[in-house]
Amino acid sequence: MNVHSIQHSVQSQLFASLAAYLQDLQESGVDGIPPEMTLAAGAEAPLQRPAPTERNPVETVAADLPNTPEKHETLEQIRKDLGACQRCKLGATRKNLVFGTGNPQARLVFVGEGPGADEDAQGEPFVGDAGKMLNRIIAAMGLKREDVYICNVVKCRPPKNRPPESDEVSACFPFLLRQLLSIKPEVIVALGSSATQALLQTKVPISKVRGKFHDFHGMPLMPTYHPSYLLRTGGNSDSFWSVWDDMTQVLQLLRLPVPEKSRKK
Repeated sequence: MNVHSIQHSVQSQLFASLAAYLQDLQESGVDGIPPEMTLAAGAEAPLQRPAPTERNPVETVAADLPNTPEKHETLEQIRKDLGACQRCKLGATRKNLVFGTGNPQARLVFVGEGPGADEDAQGEPFVGDAGKMLNRIIAAMGLKREDVYICNVVKCRPPKNRPPESDEVSACFPFLLRQLLSIKPEVIVALGSSATQALLQTKVPISKVRGKFHDFHGMPLMPTYHPSYLLRTGGNSDSFWSVWDDMTQVLQLLRLPVPEKSRKK
């Protein structure tokens, strides 16, 4: 018996068995074939829908926020919605909530980690020593502080200037995201590891991600070292020139002139 004959014999036996089974069902009072039996012979079962996975708070906010011109919200509306925020434990220890400052239509936004003691006292981001260093960077770029917008990942000072904890970032991130979507800058600069890791949802060290642009909701994002790090390493350190190299790329993307800087030996 050849292969075709064997296949034909097997198929005949299968059809005979199926017919007998259907006859038994009919005699038992079953009207029609149960849904689970309706697949044709040899057809694959449909893939089961995977159980929904839990999204992290940042992904949830990003997916649920409106981002259309007709639903554009102003920074004033976002600040009003934030109110006298007590959404995390930092609200209980702050003096002032530090929302942000600068041009609401800025082409360039700087995002830091969180307020320090001076910022907590004055209610404005980057007004202490690190703020003075940031002002130097902005001026070196040929810009003014009022040209850009400056804010932080968290709006209240963490005790003893420690890095923000994950629950604090999760509570504040929706408002940061709304700020950035409201401004829609052409470039975002993330200052330091905490800001970079919160915005890019990564644990990769800042030294590994700085120096190249990343995408943040369609906006180019350049991670760079925090101004406070430059204060610790000195004004002519390798890290200082690394920041300047990053800002040079930012200026080039903005199609702005790049001032000449001489590297001291």
